[in-house]
Amino acid sequence: MTDTAPARLVLEDGRSFAGQAYGATGTTLGEIVFNTGMTGYQETLTDPSYHRQIVVMTAPHIGNTGVNDEDPESGRIWVAGYVVRDPARMPSNWRSARTLDDELTAQGVVGIAGLDTRALTRHLRERGVMRAGIFSGDALGDRTDSELVEEVLAAPAMAGADLAGEVTTSEPYVVDALDESGAPLDRPRAVVAAIDLGIKAMTPQRLAQRGVRVHVLPSSATIEDVLATEPDGVFFSNGPGDPSAATHEIELLRAVLDRRIPFFGICYGNQLLGRALGYGTYKLGYGHRGVNQPVIDRKTGKVEITAHNHGFAVDAPLEGESTAPYDGGRYGRVVVSHVDLNDDVVEGLEALDLPAFSVQYHPEAAAGPHDAAYLFDRFLDLMTDSKAAHDA
Repeated sequence: MTDTAPARLVLEDGRSFAGQAYGATGTTLGEIVFNTGMTGYQETLTDPSYHRQIVVMTAPHIGNTGVNDEDPESGRIWVAGYVVRDPARMPSNWRSARTLDDELTAQGVVGIAGLDTRALTRHLRERGVMRAGIFSGDALGDRTDSELVEEVLAAPAMAGADLAGEVTTSEPYVVDALDESGAPLDRPRAVVAAIDLGIKAMTPQRLAQRGVRVHVLPSSATIEDVLATEPDGVFFSNGPGDPSAATHEIELLRAVLDRRIPFFGICYGNQLLGRALGYGTYKLGYGHRGVNQPVIDRKTGKVEITAHNHGFAVDAPLEGESTAPYDGGRYGRVVVSHVDLNDDVVEGLEALDLPAFSVQYHPEAAAGPHDAAYLFDRFLDLMTDSKAAHDA
């Protein structure tokens, strides 16, 4: 750490923690959440799903491998603030280009180090995630905790926040299909229109590796924009915010479902499929964030260790088939396909009368285990079967 200015983390319920500045000094506000991953801090920092969130790392040693130019999942750091216990004094990795402290400073990300992240995490597990602020340097000064809490309470809450438009691409772009050697394919196996709600770079890459050409479109895309790509399938990505506020994206998804275009959604995309089908969503007490969540695929009975980053979940019946509530059952039957084995949260949906499915986690595994990579193959199979049925 190059800057040892005093810093303070203040939660909206009045709990506070003293530490030292890490990264930029100043003030940052956001919803405070914790991530249980022991690896992948660079991917976490650059995941747009963390927009407007202060991230606490439960692993004590952060920054050991520095920062490189190959692993970012987007063009910038998205977290609102960063909380670590023991930052690395010096990075040690052959790919390291600079220290994490320097990268946070360069991008203006206010952080804090040297506090008891175990006590902080236990507090958030018991009380639930909440708004918080990090104050350091001149922004801290001799201000009292009560003054800092007032500033925290003035920050917007995550409930009701419509944030996809703040993180999406400004212009459409294409990720070309690849063959097994990694060379571009002249004729892709399928074409996908991917709606960028906060997409991570590895996601279209995983599809491209399977011979799929991916047209990445902004969250403001219309059904006409989607159809203009002549897609064999539509994909909705991960992203930040409250799914109940994403009215445009939900209507777009319903237009996709009405046309029976094969659909696959992950994370935020799973929540939006749930709402498009007429189910509710709700805010979890402290969410799932990390690379170690056990999820069962009910179709195969396989248990996957999966990468997560979400604070909202779908409220759908866990057992048996249910009729999608929207518009008197317009979309037919639905089953909960995947369930979290820690807390029985819905982790996947499958429409039985439509070519549509989704999961609540991150099969691109950046960072994380690759147990869920088969879901991209399942999507490709769905598109292939749909094309064969149409041609017949």
